[in-house]
Amino acid sequence: MSEAVSDCKDGAEDRTALTEADVEALVRGICFKTGPPRRLGVELEWLVHEPLRPRLPVRPERLDAAYAALRTLPLSSALTVEPGGQLELSSAPAASLMECVRSVSADLDTVRAALRADGLGLYGCGHEPWNPPVRYLRQPRYDAMEACLDRTGPEGRAMMCSSASVQVCLDAGYEEPGPLGHGRRWWLAHTLGAVLVAAFAHSPVARGRPTGWRSTRQYLWTAMDPGRSGAPPLGPDPRGAWAERVLDAPVMCVRREDGPWDVPEGLTFREWTRSAEGPTRADLEYHLTTLFPPVRPRGHLELRMIDAQPGPDGWIVPLAVTTALFDDPEAAETAYRAVKPLAERADALAAPRNPLWTTAAREGLNDPELREAATVCFAAAAEALPRLGADEAVRAAVAEFTERHVARGRCPADDLLHHHGKEPRP
Repeated sequence: MSEAVSDCKDGAEDRTALTEADVEALVRGICFKTGPPRRLGVELEWLVHEPLRPRLPVRPERLDAAYAALRTLPLSSALTVEPGGQLELSSAPAASLMECVRSVSADLDTVRAALRADGLGLYGCGHEPWNPPVRYLRQPRYDAMEACLDRTGPEGRAMMCSSASVQVCLDAGYEEPGPLGHGRRWWLAHTLGAVLVAAFAHSPVARGRPTGWRSTRQYLWTAMDPGRSGAPPLGPDPRGAWAERVLDAPVMCVRREDGPWDVPEGLTFREWTRSAEGPTRADLEYHLTTLFPPVRPRGHLELRMIDAQPGPDGWIVPLAVTTALFDDPEAAETAYRAVKPLAERADALAAPRNPLWTTAAREGLNDPELREAATVCFAAAAEALPRLGADEAVRAAVAEFTERHVARGRCPADDLLHHHGKEPRP
């Protein structure tokens, strides 16, 4: 959710209002930049706890001091803080899987050492399992976001303050058809995405109780306003579909230099372009950061459906598996064939509000068809990793996860539920 955007407008910005046609052209140009898939990245969100007393919320003044120290560290990743105090590391674009793994691992070692000095640690889980959502950041952006999301229920606030993820960022792909073409990669992201939800689900508990979902975090996205968190319909023109979704999405806020930002109700971006004082390009760029679909095109594809993972290096497995299934042509073709039958279960409804994604979030790999697809996809990824230059440690981590979870029809949420001592409510 953290974005490299200003909290207020630049007084020198171009105030030229955009038309609908301008918006469509800009979105097509800036959100899908195609070429050979060569670069990737990862964004890691973490909950911050006291290791010895993880059920107690960390006091804001302790977080202030710890984050001030972290901002002085020499990191290659961008370090940001989420509304509820979650910590995010966003890698620089990497030329290979191992470059990304080594760079982020080094940054995490540095961050963990600094946090230990303050008696704090990082915890990988898709949803805060013990405490209610409490906002840590008090900024105009998050004041407006909270006011907007509260209109449709408590799920938006929980998403802001209690969730954490592993977001894998991949190039959009080639312009032409084929396993690495942008049309195929867009479709695969939204169908294989359900398998990734199921395999890596790790948020079955909230406020100390099982929620009935293996991925409570994914449930939150499903329960929010579909205009903000839903994917566009899948079809032959991803650029056009995304441009339509951007135009028809509700405006979260209108930024102001002084005072609280306006939070309009029922105003779409398309309607804003038709008003007397229409949006500028800066307003469009900001609007794009307020949309949270499971796959967000940002010049590259940002896959947002994977829960934060347990253990210090648990994030490496979804990064490695996802990269292999998209960037290795043979694995990409295998994954496409494995998940194609699952598309029928979506009932032509957009992710994440279709039966396929809902089942993945609720059941994980307990669903036989998701388990079968995951088995094929993880095997294809394992075969592809040597071709992508993955070292022995990465390959071993994927193999261990496959044996412990995928082969047994389990996901990390099942381990957490077993440790919790309860099964989810029906």
